[in-house]
Amino acid sequence: MYPIHILFEDEHFFAIDKPAGLLVHPSPIERRAPNAVALIREQLGIKAFTVHRLDRPTSGVLIFAKSSEAANKLNLCFAERRVQKTYLCVCRGYTEEQGVIDYPLKEIIDKVADKMANPNKPAKDAVSRYRRLATVELPIPVSKYPAARYSLVEVKPETGRKHQIRRHLKHIFHPLVGDTQHGDGKHNALFRHHFGLDRLLLMATRLEFVHPFTDENIEINAPVSPWVDQLFTQFGWQGHYPAAANSSQEASVPESEPRFW
Repeated sequence: MYPIHILFEDEHFFAIDKPAGLLVHPSPIERRAPNAVALIREQLGIKAFTVHRLDRPTSGVLIFAKSSEAANKLNLCFAERRVQKTYLCVCRGYTEEQGVIDYPLKEIIDKVADKMANPNKPAKDAVSRYRRLATVELPIPVSKYPAARYSLVEVKPETGRKHQIRRHLKHIFHPLVGDTQHGDGKHNALFRHHFGLDRLLLMATRLEFVHPFTDENIEINAPVSPWVDQLFTQFGWQGHYPAAANSSQEASVPESEPRFW
């Protein structure tokens, strides 16, 4: 069960804190899997018009419109890059303190959902800005190294390509922890074994835009989940990220204490 938690609402839009593991809308691949659009209708009685998407394993701020007119206006804001998105992630190794990843990405084609798509399309421009917030070295051997190093990174993508942050961080040799498609299996296994982690450590923590109806500056923030907060506290990363909410919205929080090193 995924309870829907609203972060922001007015007469035109509303934003939820999407749990990791929840689809945004129905999928032709997993027709019976829960999705945010259906749960919003069931739990809140609201017809949700999709404006943007988050990958299934990504948690955080997800905004919807309450009408097709509102959806069209905010879709235009996204298309014209007038919406600023901020993500928090954990990646392998120590990244540079800050940087810009300007690396075009080819479209990811799904064999089932994108049967009519052209696999030979040229790569599209993709830009992500990042800054390192904190680091940790764990005294746990991994691969050929005696210890494992990780960075807490804030990323602001300027474009919206599929899996952009995940692919960009992999491109600079700092794949995200918990990423089963673009990540490092050895480090994913380390987090699974020592911390009970079975999710991607990528969270959409902030969304900012000028309201297309009122011209107000809107900022919507989502805290990390209590379990992620517990993990980050163990790493000494307090104060570098949005604090956890009082209650969990994630179904994947372990019932028992994670095993630390």
